[in-house]
Amino acid sequence: MRLRLAAIAAVLPLLALASCGTTTSSQEAGPTRTVKHAMGETKVPMAPKRVVVLDTDKLDTMVTLGLAPVGAAQAQENQKWPAYLGSALSATKAVGTLQAPNIEAIIALKPDLILGSKFRQQAFYDKLSKIAPTVFTEKVGITWKENFLLDAEALGKKDQAQQLLSAYETRAEEVGAKFSKVKVSIVRFMPTEIRMYGPESFSGIVVGDAGIPRPEVQMLAEQQDKRFGKLSQENIAQADGDAIFYSAYGEAAAKSQAEVTGGPLWKKLKAVESGNAHNVDDEIWMLGIGVTAAGKILDDLQKYLTPLAS
Repeated sequence: MRLRLAAIAAVLPLLALASCGTTTSSQEAGPTRTVKHAMGETKVPMAPKRVVVLDTDKLDTMVTLGLAPVGAAQAQENQKWPAYLGSALSATKAVGTLQAPNIEAIIALKPDLILGSKFRQQAFYDKLSKIAPTVFTEKVGITWKENFLLDAEALGKKDQAQQLLSAYETRAEEVGAKFSKVKVSIVRFMPTEIRMYGPESFSGIVVGDAGIPRPEVQMLAEQQDKRFGKLSQENIAQADGDAIFYSAYGEAAAKSQAEVTGGPLWKKLKAVESGNAHNVDDEIWMLGIGVTAAGKILDDLQKYLTPLAS
């Protein structure tokens, strides 16, 4: 009897230690794969079930792949999920903002994978990787295709992602073939400035994939950063093209947009005079940064440019 009690007493501390193990160790149970990413190498579950995402492009990625995260960071507090993604995110919980993810809220969701970006969340990586296996892409925007494939690899869906990306690129070429002589301008109204978007912005890349030309000034040849250049009401003529696609980021920007587009200089633009200036969804053209959003940009190009191709 004493021997049995002694044996039990020896085992109890080990059981207690096991039950107090970190979240990460419990989540690493079961088969894993090693994923190389911006912060090194991480072992991730073969088929993650509870994923938290910390950048807007990863919302598009998950929905594109037929998945939904349990939690996601928002661009701004209390912001709604992108409407273009439909009801797929109806059960997704908010976990802070892109710049300040809420660590406690993430822990509460018991994720088995966290997807983020080094560009935005590098300072939080150590804390996040103690909660669950964490995979970071390097940049945002310009590398959206590489990011899509890396995130898909972490999710165990890389083959499906490659097929979807190839299908998008094939469709882009097909859509753009009809519009090879139509110069497309892309403009965005921000709360404190107006921007023209260049060839290395998300929407600029999509238009480029379609082989649709851009006004020369919007190629930003003199700039190192070819995502966007700044416009003013005085030089709004640089926004002109055969067609203009424009959007506004938030309510303050929408007021600025209304003032500029209601003014005489905007109304003199060739695209405006010919009825080829189109107000499009900012969530799709600027914030989507993924295959589903890119497909919807192609929808807009096809819809609005068709009259110009005849």
